[in-house]
Amino acid sequence: MPAIAESISLGLPVAIDRIDRELKKLWSEGEGAMTRASMMNLAVYSEEPDSLTRNTQLLARIAENHACRGIVIGADPHSNNDRIEAWISAHCHVSRAGTKQVCSEQISFLLEGAKVRLLPSIVFSQLDSDLPLYLWWQSKFAEPMDPQLWSWIDRLIYDSQTWRDFNAQMRLVETAQREAKQRIVLCDLNWTRLVHFRVAFAQFFDHPSSHHHFREIESGTIVFGKNFRSTAILFVGWLAAQLGWKIRNGTGRDRIELENSTRRTVQIQLQENGDAPIGSFVAHSSEIRFEIALAHCGDLLEVSRAKSGQPRARQLLPAGENDSVKLMSEELMRGGQRRVYLRAVEKVRALL
Repeated sequence: MPAIAESISLGLPVAIDRIDRELKKLWSEGEGAMTRASMMNLAVYSEEPDSLTRNTQLLARIAENHACRGIVIGADPHSNNDRIEAWISAHCHVSRAGTKQVCSEQISFLLEGAKVRLLPSIVFSQLDSDLPLYLWWQSKFAEPMDPQLWSWIDRLIYDSQTWRDFNAQMRLVETAQREAKQRIVLCDLNWTRLVHFRVAFAQFFDHPSSHHHFREIESGTIVFGKNFRSTAILFVGWLAAQLGWKIRNGTGRDRIELENSTRRTVQIQLQENGDAPIGSFVAHSSEIRFEIALAHCGDLLEVSRAKSGQPRARQLLPAGENDSVKLMSEELMRGGQRRVYLRAVEKVRALL
C-alpha cells in the first residue's frame, strides 16, 4: 500500500497520464482500512519557492475538518525550464467511530516555464465529479485573466493583506468575477480576520433600544499590528457600510474622517502597535465608551461598555486566530455572497 501522507510529504511521484490509475490503486490497496471522503475540490496555487511542501502541510490540517480533493500547484513562470511533475498522496485521520481512517486525496503539481500556461487544463482535468471548486490563490493576480479557468470557480479565496496595490488587484479579481458571469464568491482572508471583532461590536446594539447610539458615536480608535493597516481600514469600511456613513477624508496615515447619517463628523484614529491584526477598537459616544480588546491570553476578546465615571461591564467573547488554517476553516464554513464585504470595500477602496 502506498505511503499515506501522515508524514506530510508530497507522496508518490506519478506520470501525468497515470494519475487516475494510481489514485484508484491507492484506494484499492487501502480498502477496508481507509475511506475516501470529499465534499469539495480545493485547489491551492502559489508561485512562492517551497510552496508545495508548505501547502501540503496546510492542506493536511484543513482536511481534518473539511474533506476534499486537494489540488496543490507550485508554479515558477519565470523558470528557463519547461517542466511539469506530479505526485499523489492522502491525508488521513481516524473517524469518530474509531475504526477506519477517513482520507482526503491530494494531487500535487510543479509547473515551470511555459508549462504554467497549462494551469486551466490541469485543474479542470483533476476535478472530482460535480463537487464545487474553491481556488485559494496565494500569488499576485496578473493579466491576462484566463476566462476558461475562472468560469469553473465557485469560490475565489485570497488575502488582500499581502497586496501592495489594492485597486489594481481588486480590478483583476472583479475581472475574474465578470468572466464567471458573477457566479464566483469572493473570499478575502483579510476580511475573515475581522469576523470576531465585527460580531463583538455588533452585539452592543442587538436590542433595538440601543440603536440610537449609532447616531451618537463621535470618535473611535483602532489599534492594528504591523503590516495590518488594510485590515483596520476594512473594519472602518464595514462600519461605514453598515451605518450609512460617508468617507470625508482619509488621506492621513493615522486618521479617517467620516460623516454619519445625521451629517455629523466621526473621527477614527489609526494606531500601529503590536503584532495582532486588530488589537483593539474603542468607540466613544457622548455618554458611553464601547471597547473591544484582545485579551492577554490571545484567544479571547474582552468586551466592555460603560458610561463616563461608571465601572465597565465586561464580558469575554471568542477572538479567533491569525492562522492560515483557522482562517480557511472559518471561510469554508461560511456561505453567502459576501455582499457586506463588497459594500465595505467600496466605502474605503480609495484608502487601501
